[in-house]
Amino acid sequence: MKSQLFIAFRLTLTLLVLCCVAYPALVWAAAQLAPGRGEGVQLSRQGRLVGFANVGQKFDKPQYFNSRPSAADYHADASSGSNKGPSNPEYLAQVKARLDTFLVQNPGVKAADVPAELLTASGSGLDPHLSPQGALVQVARVAAARHLAPAQVQALVQQHVEAGLLGPDKVNVLQLNLALDALAPAGR
Repeated sequence: MKSQLFIAFRLTLTLLVLCCVAYPALVWAAAQLAPGRGEGVQLSRQGRLVGFANVGQKFDKPQYFNSRPSAADYHADASSGSNKGPSNPEYLAQVKARLDTFLVQNPGVKAADVPAELLTASGSGLDPHLSPQGALVQVARVAAARHLAPAQVQALVQQHVEAGLLGPDKVNVLQLNLALDALAPAGR
């Protein structure tokens, strides 16, 4: 009996050290190598914090590139997907409503040209990126709202395309909108 208690105590102590000391220390050390040193990459404009590079935000004004929809309504503390499958009637109605709204806001765009990421939320509900196509399909609306040449806005999108390390190319919507504000302020 004593030997079993001693083994259980040693095992508990070993797991306590591994799970409560070694693993958190390893995660902390890995975070120190990441951009922002594990604190996130803060983006500022005129000395004011406007967001984090890896957390999606809602942009729905015509002079800004729209973000990917969020099942969590862009609340970082409620990050989640909708858990509704592609055969769920409520989900299908929501996607159709998003498509209809997008087509009204972006005249001249065909439904077939709208990438799925502009209609469906990501698994986290906070995805800050779009595909280059997701941004380019919005160029005409943003250019018209800002009184800019579409070619100028398209060039700005191309400048903000990040090559995918393990996945497809992407565009950070917040960074793109900040660059757009620097090019032509929204109130103009």
